Amino acid sequence: MTDVQFGRLVTAMITPFTPDGAIDWRRVTELVEHLIRTGTDTLVVAGTTGESPTLTHEEKLELFSRVSRQADGRVRVIAGTGSNNTEASIRLTKEAEEAGVDGVMLVGPYYNKPSQEGLFRHFQAIAEATSLPVMLYNVPGRTGSNISVDTMVRLTELDNVVAIKEASGDLSQVTELASRVPERVAVYSGDDKLLLPILAVGGVGVVSVASHLVGPQLREMMDAFFAGDVRRAAQIHQRYNPLFEGLFITSNPVPVKYAMHLKGLCEPTVRLPLVPPTEAQQSQIKELLRMLNL
Repeated sequence: MTDVQFGRLVTAMITPFTPDGAIDWRRVTELVEHLIRTGTDTLVVAGTTGESPTLTHEEKLELFSRVSRQADGRVRVIAGTGSNNTEASIRLTKEAEEAGVDGVMLVGPYYNKPSQEGLFRHFQAIAEATSLPVMLYNVPGRTGSNISVDTMVRLTELDNVVAIKEASGDLSQVTELASRVPERVAVYSGDDKLLLPILAVGGVGVVSVASHLVGPQLREMMDAFFAGDVRRAAQIHQRYNPLFEGLFITSNPVPVKYAMHLKGLCEPTVRLPLVPPTEAQQSQIKELLRMLNL
């Protein structure tokens, strides 16, 4: 079995804001405790779910520092330090290391659509600038470019590349990836709804949005799968699949923030250009939580 450095349940953490749009530090603290209590192994801070595009450099560093202190070794903390500017990503990665995080997540560079060689050199330059473990993140639906399996395999020759978050939605690509990377590299599903299929083709866990709401259930599903009880794992997956789908009825993290608000865990505030859910979307989210007894 692959040594799973970041555990099986990794949560892509939202960034709670006050009604006027400032970071709500009290809620950040409460959220870290909630996620630890409900089974998260590792927190990803300032990823897309954390609204990284609208966080300032200073806010990111303060989040890295505060969440690391709050976690206090009970769970690991991964800082989202990737961007489409290689030099800026190197600088933020070095500062994240100083802030005390346990690893960094590097998303494929968005908008500038580099070649595979450009992608390789981008990730190589950042990984070589830090001693921290690196999780690579492929999400072509958001970035506009797919990191090929060949490029990923090349990148795993770098000693500190230890994990890959795959959100291409292409099960064939994930299968090939899982079969070709070294044993020490953990492949994670980047989509809650594809977690079970990706486990079946060699994945080790999930970088999850739904774990804000159903952490224990996701753990139970993975435990059942790895214990050989695939039928039980499938039953849990089927039960919560409407939630996995429902959290993406509009741009992430708008639905999960509204759901967490309904549970009294944060304000529903998002920063422009994201906007709150419409009344129809609010009704859908409320009905989902009611239907699943959440």
